[in-house]
Amino acid sequence: MSTPSTPSTPSAPSTPVDDDPLARERAHLASSRSALRAMREDVEALDISDVTANWVNAQILERQIEERIKALADLSHTPLFFGRLDYLHAPGAERAEGAEGEQFYIGRRHVHDVDGDPMVIDWRAPVSQPFYRASKKDPMDVGLRRRFGYTGGDLTAYEDEHLSDPAETARTSKLLQREIERPRVGPMRDIVATIQPEQDEIVRSGLGGTVCVQGGPGTGKTAVGLHRVAYLLYAHRERLARTGTLVIGPNRSFLHYIEQVLPALGELAVRQGTVDDLVAHVEVRGTDDAAAAVVKGDARMAEVLRRAVYSHVSMPSEPLVVVRGSRRWRLPAYELEEMIRELLDRDIRYGAAREALPQRIAHAVLVQMERSGEAPDDRVQDAVARNSAVKAAVKEVWPAVDPAKLVLRLLTDADFLAEHAKGLLSEDEQKTILWALPGSGRRPARSVKAARWSAADAVLIDETTDIVERTHSLGHVVLDEAQDLSPMQYRAVGRRCTTGSATVLGDLAQGTTPWATRSWQEALGHLGKGDAVIEELTAGFRVPTDVITYASRLLPHIAPGLTPVASVRENPGFFDLRSVAGTAEVVAACEELLRNEGSTGLIAADARIPALAEALSASGIGYLAPGEETTAETRLTLVPASLAKGLEYDYVVLDEPRAVVDGEPDERTGLRRLYVALTRAVSGLIVTHAAPLPPQLD
Repeated sequence: MSTPSTPSTPSAPSTPVDDDPLARERAHLASSRSALRAMREDVEALDISDVTANWVNAQILERQIEERIKALADLSHTPLFFGRLDYLHAPGAERAEGAEGEQFYIGRRHVHDVDGDPMVIDWRAPVSQPFYRASKKDPMDVGLRRRFGYTGGDLTAYEDEHLSDPAETARTSKLLQREIERPRVGPMRDIVATIQPEQDEIVRSGLGGTVCVQGGPGTGKTAVGLHRVAYLLYAHRERLARTGTLVIGPNRSFLHYIEQVLPALGELAVRQGTVDDLVAHVEVRGTDDAAAAVVKGDARMAEVLRRAVYSHVSMPSEPLVVVRGSRRWRLPAYELEEMIRELLDRDIRYGAAREALPQRIAHAVLVQMERSGEAPDDRVQDAVARNSAVKAAVKEVWPAVDPAKLVLRLLTDADFLAEHAKGLLSEDEQKTILWALPGSGRRPARSVKAARWSAADAVLIDETTDIVERTHSLGHVVLDEAQDLSPMQYRAVGRRCTTGSATVLGDLAQGTTPWATRSWQEALGHLGKGDAVIEELTAGFRVPTDVITYASRLLPHIAPGLTPVASVRENPGFFDLRSVAGTAEVVAACEELLRNEGSTGLIAADARIPALAEALSASGIGYLAPGEETTAETRLTLVPASLAKGLEYDYVVLDEPRAVVDGEPDERTGLRRLYVALTRAVSGLIVTHAAPLPPQLD
């Protein structure tokens, strides 16, 4: 492997282009940018005035053109290509002796010249795969792999690996390490230039199966999930354009942090949201204590709700008489009961069965008409189904159910809840979720609108809605920070991909809710994807060695079965443990870290945030809230520990670990929250404390 080559005058090479490899690569970059600009101009110049039949088609085509123009944007600070592959033979051709190879530049999107010849190959194309997978042991017919280094969008270095040369030994890529350790300023960025073989296998796994990725801090699981979406959209664009894709994150701050990754890869059609967004049938204005939230999130609630919904179905006690003109047609009660029981046995949605019942009744009436010599057609059957007597009978035996009203009744009517929770929830559990009982914190609500619904209540309403009417399924769903979901939340997500697949991302050691899942097998069962493949990422690319080693002291206490993350960073990072007297020294630690390039996060227990905010302001240090984009002027983010998950900063000051632990309802959850906070740093961590450290860190 050659060492990175960097010119002394990056913008003006002193040797002719033909004799200077770096100058040739820069020339190709300039030509590629010109070609991309020409591709964009060609789309902008399209005239669709005479190619559409109506204004609806015109608007659809116009929107597609706008999206294509956005996808072809040349981002000045984002390298158009980051690597090059020189094949010994043309891919797909016979490998005859003396056969000519081919050269491909690997980048974030496809770029071609005026003749249609490729200048940059999309990283997702099959021909690009060896850039991530090829090695000295398996060169995959690659003679040369070249990586490029950039500074501010300018190509300033390159590094070669002669994979098929037995005389060259395998070495760690300096440019790869430099890219991994590059300062984090602004939102999360893509990792197309640094994807590792084990990550690439997950990224390129097929659309048909669900993949669950267990990954410790810094293993790149979130980036892998987002890049898998980009890959699937490349490989199955037409199918996913019809069925849709969705990325689900834990909170708005996290979504804001990751929202630029897919657009940077040219993918603009992926929706992002939280579980709360999925189940937003009612306005959430209330909260549950931990005990109530645990019961409401338990999978047993699904059966309670199903029983409550179907309890509305009753058997007829009288025959149904349908009058048409001068004739009266009579259906005995036992025949109606057979229809109802048949629909119940089919286990179809409550609402679908309710809509099918009038047609069943009408068909039975038509059979009688035919026996009497009449010849009714489909119009007669539809008319009978709309008959007032039929409507009244259906309303009586199979009434409509409003999901929110039903959940409200369950939570406020002790007898109704007891009837349908019998054998499922204990009396204490029932009391825990009832609103009107002393100590519940909820007053009886007179209506759905007046109710102070909690986030867990909204999930119950979503479950009930699905019992009544099937939820639309998407083609693919990415679920990040999945370890924190309750069984009922998993079911809510699973409903959105019943006919599609999912990418589930998380870390059992970072489960910080009282209902955090105990195993991925259990979680995937609730999701409806029990046959998913579970992959584990254990190579840490983000967290420095000294930091992850210190944080891993907590693993035996919070997730004893997990493999500790092994940092592959050559730079051990900066780590310091400091005993302080007050907030002034915490602020001083922030000032110290801000002298470095990149972003700094001050993470603290939620209860300590106001005092730290006041201390920062008094010192004249500006700061941001989690999810807000850092700028050259403001590079410090003040982060409540409850919002730290999924975020990363070049440098972190962690204030008062004991307070982070004590801020949670139990010690295990508190230690998991501390583990999250300890592992947000990319280059350095300072832990400040006045109180004794948790003994698990000793």
